[in-house]
Amino acid sequence: MSANYASAAVIWDTKLSFSRSSAHELSRRVTDFGAGIGLPESLLCASVSEAAESSKGRRPVKVKAVALATFPIEAAATRFRVAQFIPALAEANVKVTLLPFLTAADFEGLYDRKRIAGTAFRLLLALFRRLAELPRILAADVLFIQREAMLFGPPLIEWLAARVARIPIVLDLDDPTWIPIASPVYGRYATLLKFPAKTNWLTRQAQAVICGSETIAARVRADGVRAVVLPTIVDSSVFIPAAGRQSRSDDLPVVGWIGTHGTWAYLRSIFPTLEKVAESVPFRLRIVGSGQQTLTLRGIEVEMLPWRMDREVLDFQSLDVGLYPLPDEEWAQGKSGLKAIQYLACGVPYVASPIGVVREIGIPGVTHLAAGTPEEWRAALERLLRDGDERRRMGAAGRGYMLEHYAIGDFARRIGDVLRDAASPAQAEAYA
Repeated sequence: MSANYASAAVIWDTKLSFSRSSAHELSRRVTDFGAGIGLPESLLCASVSEAAESSKGRRPVKVKAVALATFPIEAAATRFRVAQFIPALAEANVKVTLLPFLTAADFEGLYDRKRIAGTAFRLLLALFRRLAELPRILAADVLFIQREAMLFGPPLIEWLAARVARIPIVLDLDDPTWIPIASPVYGRYATLLKFPAKTNWLTRQAQAVICGSETIAARVRADGVRAVVLPTIVDSSVFIPAAGRQSRSDDLPVVGWIGTHGTWAYLRSIFPTLEKVAESVPFRLRIVGSGQQTLTLRGIEVEMLPWRMDREVLDFQSLDVGLYPLPDEEWAQGKSGLKAIQYLACGVPYVASPIGVVREIGIPGVTHLAAGTPEEWRAALERLLRDGDERRRMGAAGRGYMLEHYAIGDFARRIGDVLRDAASPAQAEAYA
């Protein structure tokens, strides 16, 4: 709620109508909410009432958005679905302030069970930081929420913004987070703390949901909410092919996978196939970000590396063939295809399971090879490993496809349109 609205503006959506309430009415709602969760009236009331008063008689000049993310920019979802678009959005008069729930230090130790006591303390501090950010959150024209405002607990911040302060919400979902899955580190207890029903509630409160795949969009539309499909992309001026790729033609080709502890199980599913391939075509295997320290595979030289943001592009550039295995299950079908686009951007030919949005990224046989069975995986990998010329042709085609279909400026414009429409549909054409 900011000075960028006329106080009488009415914002309509399929689920909620937002009308500018009086400062007295907003203060009453906030006082009731604060009493319910044990927060002092002074922490909440001032920011809400001031926001309502400041909007009187003012015409919108630009959109002021606050982006709430669970993770810092070290997490791909925050980095590639929000942060990288902020400069381009600012040029289009959509000012985005990014407020992650976790800091980089919090995130670093989040999935280390040996540090669970420290993690619990850091999460408590993160909760108090988020509450202290309420004045900034409640001063927004629109909230841009990447998954959720907080890593755990019910949607208190979102409830306060949407139901009490009447701030429109745009939700961003890169994964089908309504599906309750057990944490590979903390098990099902973590799932319960995250409140699995939160995503469904947030979807119904949103004016629009930016979806990483059509699978997510179908679920959103079923709730009667506007869905905009935007896969997760990278900046083609940052993710570029390696200049010296051809100079490594005499070395063993490097087959690689870059992921997280959460997707490590997907890679493990093709280990038997990799061992069979190595019996006929030698290669090195480079694994980045699995959370594992060591790995032994028969007949394969394996390199295990931790993920580092400052080395991310170099890791992709170091590969001759990329791996993108996915299981045919609901969660994987909803994923947003980031790894495929990173391979394309860096000119790396890859083999991928044709699951979900991955089927729609690139051109099989031209930019990459698709494989659904162990036999198809083996044939595809052997084909690429035996033919360096085809790898180079396929990598160049992939880079060209990425440049044609996944431009940062175009995606930023579409995100900006969604945020403007949510903030003030009546004014949307003026900003187009």
